[in-house]
Amino acid sequence: MSASAEMPYFIKPSVNLSSTEKESLYREATQAINANIDDESDIVLKMVTINCLLKTFLPYYYWVGFYLVKNNRLTVGPYQGTLGCLHIDFGRGVCGKAASTRQTQIVGEVHALAQGTDHIACDPNSQSEIVVPVLDEAGELIAVFDVDSTLTYSFDEIDQRFLEEILNRHFAHKK
Repeated sequence: MSASAEMPYFIKPSVNLSSTEKESLYREATQAINANIDDESDIVLKMVTINCLLKTFLPYYYWVGFYLVKNNRLTVGPYQGTLGCLHIDFGRGVCGKAASTRQTQIVGEVHALAQGTDHIACDPNSQSEIVVPVLDEAGELIAVFDVDSTLTYSFDEIDQRFLEEILNRHFAHKK
């Protein structure tokens, strides 16, 4: 199945925010996430709740989800949006780079990257992206958290700070 450039009927186009609006909505989303999953131990329930609430609060989120580490590569896990890539090798694309380096990746214009190696075009509507490594309590990589926008330059250090805090709190800290 190949990706289409036509916006799916069930997806709203992204809307970028000012820094002030972004900070405010992240604070609200973080509060809602913490209220719902602070006492939760099931990893899948945490992932689907994080996806749902961030996509609900942040209007520039087009695709949001987790790629899980399985068999020495990334495999699509819980997500919201259009069809994601099913498997991604470590080091390939933005998700694979985040997995292999264990560092958050922010890309302002994904189509400016070398296609097939530096970027994997699962959906041509995605224009910018942030990918955050997800570590467990032992510091092992268990997933990457991927967010795409239909607009360029949607993601910045505000996104990085809030996403790293949310993911660290709910996956890396011992309860």
